[in-house]
Amino acid sequence: MIPFLHLLQIIVALGLLNVWLLRFRKPTAYRGGSAQTMREEFATYGLPQWSCTFVGVLKVGAAVLLIAGLFYTPIVGPAAALVAVLMVGALYMHMKISDPWKKSVPAVFMLTACVTLCGFSYAG
Repeated sequence: MIPFLHLLQIIVALGLLNVWLLRFRKPTAYRGGSAQTMREEFATYGLPQWSCTFVGVLKVGAAVLLIAGLFYTPIVGPAAALVAVLMVGALYMHMKISDPWKKSVPAVFMLTACVTLCGFSYAG
């Protein structure tokens, strides 16, 4: 089971780093509304500009912790829990602006992966 959990950690971490560091200023099919960049997406949700930076720091930090968790397992649960909470927020934002369900697929996957990581992390 451990290799599967490690794979989930890596997928979640690399996914977050990809979105927040490599694709931050690029359009994707999953951006909210008709936003072309991450900042535009947060504006589409009606969020203040500072919230984009704040959420980005949390997500990049959690990604780094998930990678570090491959070597120090006690930090996996809290990092995955943080990402799970942020994914619930992402899903709410997509619903708030009536995005098609397709735009929520990455958040649903990340939420499911992080709940799985939390379950195994806190189980034992």
